Amino acid sequence: MFITIEGPEGSGKSSVTEVVSKRLMQEGYEIVRTREPGGTPIAEQIREVILNKENTKMDKITEALLYAASRRQHLVEKVWPLSKEGKIVISDRFIDSSLAYQGVARGIGVDKVLAINEFATEGYFPDLTLLFDIEPEKGLARIAANKGREVNRLDLEKIEFHHMVRKAFLDLAKRFPERFVVLDASKSFEEVVEDCYAAIKSRLDK
Repeated sequence: MFITIEGPEGSGKSSVTEVVSKRLMQEGYEIVRTREPGGTPIAEQIREVILNKENTKMDKITEALLYAASRRQHLVEKVWPLSKEGKIVISDRFIDSSLAYQGVARGIGVDKVLAINEFATEGYFPDLTLLFDIEPEKGLARIAANKGREVNRLDLEKIEFHHMVRKAFLDLAKRFPERFVVLDASKSFEEVVEDCYAAIKSRLDK
């Protein structure tokens, strides 16, 4: 199974997923956590270019293509081989982030970015996508309070950008209801952990 975790900046995806993954592993599931952009050495090098705060002149289509390139390498080197071994791969971000950030917030268009990514992934989509939904103001406040978290180029965008991203994610959840589950990430950490665990366990049990 391939599970992806999506959401605006500061939604708590990584922290919650770490706890839930450990819990599932204790129950005997073979879990591998990964992230995008990145996940493999080559894809991580592309990540450094994309998120470098100095690269303020990066063209939006260049950005979209770099994400797709990183995604392709990640799939070929990691996700597909592990899936064939019967592992459950959980990725922090995947194709829906490109659709929300570049497709909507950058104004390229969802269908154009979808076409780029369908070429890169050969039409491969997650079995389950968990959307950690939170108001941008709350998410960015969490980032500001977390001194140990990486601050990247996307964190520095104006608040309007982040509102567009959030709305785009919610629209995608409506467009692909068969694989999306929306979680309220503004709840307490413990509550979000329980909601995340329940959503994944429900899909695994099926």
